[in-house]
Amino acid sequence: MTFLSHDISMLRLFETFLENTPQLTLLLYVILRTNKAEPSQGLGICTAFLCVTWSLLDYHQSLRSFLRDKYDLSLSSSIVYFLWNLFLICPRILVISLFALLWPYSVAVHFPLVWLGMFLWVSLQGTDFMESPGPEQLYRAMVAVILYFSWFNVAQGRTLYRSIIYHGFILADSTLLALAWLWFQSPTDEHVYLIPVICAALPCYLLGLVLRVTYYKWLHPNMQAQQEGSCDKVDANGRTDRLELSSLSVPELENRRMRWLAQAQFPVTQLVGQRFINRSAAVESAL
Repeated sequence: MTFLSHDISMLRLFETFLENTPQLTLLLYVILRTNKAEPSQGLGICTAFLCVTWSLLDYHQSLRSFLRDKYDLSLSSSIVYFLWNLFLICPRILVISLFALLWPYSVAVHFPLVWLGMFLWVSLQGTDFMESPGPEQLYRAMVAVILYFSWFNVAQGRTLYRSIIYHGFILADSTLLALAWLWFQSPTDEHVYLIPVICAALPCYLLGLVLRVTYYKWLHPNMQAQQEGSCDKVDANGRTDRLELSSLSVPELENRRMRWLAQAQFPVTQLVGQRFINRSAAVESAL
């Protein structure tokens, strides 16, 4: 049931960014295009933004459910994790909608180009999520869609430099989209009221980055591990000698996808990895 719960969380995340987020962008575009919005539509947009961010938090908590309780997210950590994702996603969707408002068919060119770059980037990181090459390419394609809107880690090791590269690219891309809209915006246009909104998008994104740094600096569960003499190597320095997986009712069973993703998000020691291999071999021998 734990394995199925994690798979459902990942499928929910894919559904969010393959269906709900594009629909949210389209809805925001239609409202801006028509300059008409019912109170229910405004409430629906706000709820959709919260749901997109919640799916990221739910997936992250699902991965951490395989670790000992002491590594679970606290309430304050969950709130900050939720907020920094919200502040990073909202400006991204806003500038894409405004860019489409200026040139309706431009997104049909912008999205494939950025998606292709993200797909190549994910491929270079050498993911190993699926059992065969075909489904693995499909997985990478879906991850590239997520990366078009939000950060998503898919490789083991330190994420600091990859995160800097990703957020630097998204910040530059979003800034160019916003500047293009401001440059070609007519002074007498009916959307002049959006200028303060688009100008506030950059500080909002920077605030999200500050909250993310705050999370990893002071609120990440590894801060407690550091106090105990161990540390998660993702976005931190130190060792992971004491990082262990939580005990399941049937410890011999293993979800290969969960193991790979957990190692990518929260690297484990070679000793723990060897235990995984030994347990897998034991299960295969028994079968």
